[in-house]
Amino acid sequence: MGELERKLGRLENIIKGYGSVLVAFSGGVDSTLLLKVAQDILANQVLAVTAVSAVNPPGEVDEAGKLAEAIGAGHVIINTGDLESMAFKGNPPDRCYICKKEIYTALLKLAEERGIRQVIDGVNADDGAFHRPGLRAGEELGVLSPLQEAGLTKQEIYILSRRFALPTAHKPASPCLATRFPYGVEITPRGLAMVYQAEEYLKSLGIDQVRVRHHGDLARIEISPACFELLMTGSREVVARLKEIGYTYTALDLQGFRSGSMDEAGGAGSL
Repeated sequence: MGELERKLGRLENIIKGYGSVLVAFSGGVDSTLLLKVAQDILANQVLAVTAVSAVNPPGEVDEAGKLAEAIGAGHVIINTGDLESMAFKGNPPDRCYICKKEIYTALLKLAEERGIRQVIDGVNADDGAFHRPGLRAGEELGVLSPLQEAGLTKQEIYILSRRFALPTAHKPASPCLATRFPYGVEITPRGLAMVYQAEEYLKSLGIDQVRVRHHGDLARIEISPACFELLMTGSREVVARLKEIGYTYTALDLQGFRSGSMDEAGGAGSL
């Protein structure tokens, strides 16, 4: 038996031991694999719950609902009030902790109401390598991370997702839009809309993995260096479109796409 098979077996045993689970379900690659395995093991003792927030890209909740349905799991949507919280929208360094604590508190309450024994999330074995204050909220509240406990890395999760023919098998990471803002810069509905529109436009050009870092009236674009030529060939059109969206200045980050770039200068979210 290979290492990946051992890890998958360990994951299955961990989940079986819970008896019943509420899965914090974003519809990303990690939580989708987790939901699939949980559903296969525990069947009707599984509930997927997706939190709706202004900082998540539009359409994400609908996509999560379709994924849960395809897997055969029950699915519930809850609303969060991120932008109603001054502590959150002021964008402090522990912004993710504030957000996750609110979400996990709501999930734990729902689990108790429904008699579900354990709340679990899609944190994987690689996540500790990044600046993610949100992890602390889960640890404090008793939310468990079976992918991490089983030792499954991001690459291994993609491999297993392909094995199970999950729709997320090739889906790039898509963290919340708040991660595009430097610490201390207020997160506003307008700013979130600008980031979303700019990233969707760049994706329409054929650039799959992109981050538009929001520095007020300047958009700093992070893409793979392999896509630099594509972007520069249409640079006039790109600048014009981003001005329509609201950015006075457009800059291409020559270091390319990378997770944690905003933290390099004590900056923003980790992804």
